[in-house]
Amino acid sequence: MLNDLFAQLRTAAAPAEIEALQNGIWQVWLTPPPGPHATGLAKGLEVGMRALQADDFGRAIQEFTQLLEAAPAWAEAWNKRATAHYLRGEYRAALADVAETLRREPRHFGALGGQATMLRQLGAPRQALAVLGCLAALCPALPGLREQQHALREELDER
Repeated sequence: MLNDLFAQLRTAAAPAEIEALQNGIWQVWLTPPPGPHATGLAKGLEVGMRALQADDFGRAIQEFTQLLEAAPAWAEAWNKRATAHYLRGEYRAALADVAETLRREPRHFGALGGQATMLRQLGAPRQALAVLGCLAALCPALPGLREQQHALREELDER
């Protein structure tokens, strides 16, 4: 199912279609890995996401770390912890968790977008542009992507 959604995402052109496909992919990613602990993992994910929404990043990191201890192959748990680190201003830790996310799910457009943002903020526009190229391979018509690429190219030209 996931492969089919990504195949459709590569050819999608309308923003509403892209959003619907991305939402379908997120649904799959947010589903805990099957097994006897799936219900507990789902609850832990919910608690962590609520902590993120409440700006309680320390609690969110703690919850997502527990998820990773129970299900280290779950890419979305790595991505959520990366998000919490990012929102706490811990870019290096966030980038490390993004790398783990992408090791498990190289097509993770959320992680790729976050990685590009952080690289740009850390003064690495060439690397950010390369990451956006990976994102463009997944969804060439992603709204705002061409503008981001253009801005990074201009920034590199000015250097």
